[in-house]
Amino acid sequence: MSVVAGSNPTAPTISPVVNPKKASEIKTKSIMTCPEILKKLKSLADPKAAAGMARYGISVKNTLGVSIPKQRSLARKIGTDHQIARELWASGIHEARMLASMVDDPAEVSEKQMESWAADFESWDVCDQVCSNLFDRTAFAWLKAVEWTGRKQEFVKRAGFVLMAVLAVHDKQAPDSAFLQCMPIIKREAGDERNFVRKAVNWALRQIGKRNLHLNVVAVKTATEISQLDSKSAKWIAADALRELNSAPVKKRLAAKD
Repeated sequence: MSVVAGSNPTAPTISPVVNPKKASEIKTKSIMTCPEILKKLKSLADPKAAAGMARYGISVKNTLGVSIPKQRSLARKIGTDHQIARELWASGIHEARMLASMVDDPAEVSEKQMESWAADFESWDVCDQVCSNLFDRTAFAWLKAVEWTGRKQEFVKRAGFVLMAVLAVHDKQAPDSAFLQCMPIIKREAGDERNFVRKAVNWALRQIGKRNLHLNVVAVKTATEISQLDSKSAKWIAADALRELNSAPVKKRLAAKD
């Protein structure tokens, strides 16, 4: 079966590849309630860290200033619990939403939930954590990677490219053909001048190009084509990607891998 991006009838079809790390392997049930977890999160709050996050383009709305390592430590104590994840997300607290992505069960995540959470994205770090901790392990990962890149909302569009980037790293079973079909999309959206979109486009291009030698050659070719586009964003994406993809360390690692 193939998946077609509903928002863009001209988008290529990509066969879905379910991440081999199955949710059943990590299932547990939380012994903590959502109010208890939120109380613990608030006890870890660092107002100075929260204020400083604005320097990195991170939303400070409902932000506590709890570091990712502390969130991951708490997530390990919570375990895997879909209902707790939904309650954490509903709290609207910045760190609680990232924590939700760490404890949710990807097997229980519906397409409707993914659309709902993506619509709530207000900051790049929440977007990236949710995509790399959870969404990339769902059955809808490839569908949304394609579909969301055609959306207008900045962080939804970013999420599509973040999914491409993390799937290039995490989905070991995906064939090269799946990533090859991402290249026209990357080229198509390279002209988006919004900072958080262009950085995600660049990330997807670089990660795909570092997967193996074959995809490296294709990514370099795509980056070269992007460099010819009449767009400051496209030229930045291309220059930055080519710098890494053509670097000696990347070439050496890929040659050794092959």
